[in-house]
Amino acid sequence: MRYLCTRVSALQSYEIMLELSLPPKDFKMRRGSSAVEIFDPLRRRWVTLTPEEWVRQNFTAYLIDHLGYPAALMGNEISLTQNGIARRCDTLVADAAGHPLMIIEYKAPMVALSQAVIDQALRYVGALQAPYLAVSNGLEHHCYHIDFTTRRATALPSIPRYDLLRQP
Repeated sequence: MRYLCTRVSALQSYEIMLELSLPPKDFKMRRGSSAVEIFDPLRRRWVTLTPEEWVRQNFTAYLIDHLGYPAALMGNEISLTQNGIARRCDTLVADAAGHPLMIIEYKAPMVALSQAVIDQALRYVGALQAPYLAVSNGLEHHCYHIDFTTRRATALPSIPRYDLLRQP
């Protein structure tokens, strides 16, 4: 595994983060009261930099900068109700009308993308009826198209550009 040494400009200190299989990006970071924080442009606030948050910020930057996903149609930590239980999906991508288009679930780089992880994410997709699901730990990325009529998830060869996503 390769690691990146990232400068936290506020105090000229450095943090070690795992290098991911995503294009590199410079992020706003600072030393918070108890931990290093990274600025989340989708939530418009500073959040604690955890391994999962590192994956989230890199993946959303990749979607916006390289695959044409409109930041205005994306949200992080979106609340949803599943079987009467309040839950949160990591990232929600909507279409121009505001309907859920893709749900993205993240894991820390050291967490394998097992079938259990994918099954958890598929339950969120069903709750929101989003036709696409992506799962990433920053090292591996999987994307699926969901057909709600046949109740099948088809693995896609890569994460599609935003303009290629289609509603059912």
